[in-house]
Amino acid sequence: QVQLVESGGGLVQAGGSLRLSCAASGRTFSSYTMGWFRQAPGKEREFVARIGWSVGSRYYADSVKGRFTISRDNAKNTVYLQMNSLKPEDTAVYYCAATERLYNLGVISGYDYWGQGTQVTVSS
Repeated sequence: QVQLVESGGGLVQAGGSLRLSCAASGRTFSSYTMGWFRQAPGKEREFVARIGWSVGSRYYADSVKGRFTISRDNAKNTVYLQMNSLKPEDTAVYYCAATERLYNLGVISGYDYWGQGTQVTVSS
């Protein structure tokens, strides 16, 4: 079992930055692929980014590529999402997720553990 707790959300103006954190507890953190998803009001939850046990294996949604950076610190059992050049369309609840699977890593069904989410609001 893995418990995930997100933090770092808030209100920011367009063009600003935020860094989200996700602290994990439970089983061996370093063996999990960690992902970030988001859900805007009235929309389905969507993939944002993921990082494997090797920090070289990072993938991003096209909508955030070049603006967001996912990273992890296995010593602290924490994954981060640095969000720069934020846009109003980035407004959503952001969720951290974890999985030991090796497939379907860009979709919700590929992840077994989820945090409670943290709200990010970008004003224009």
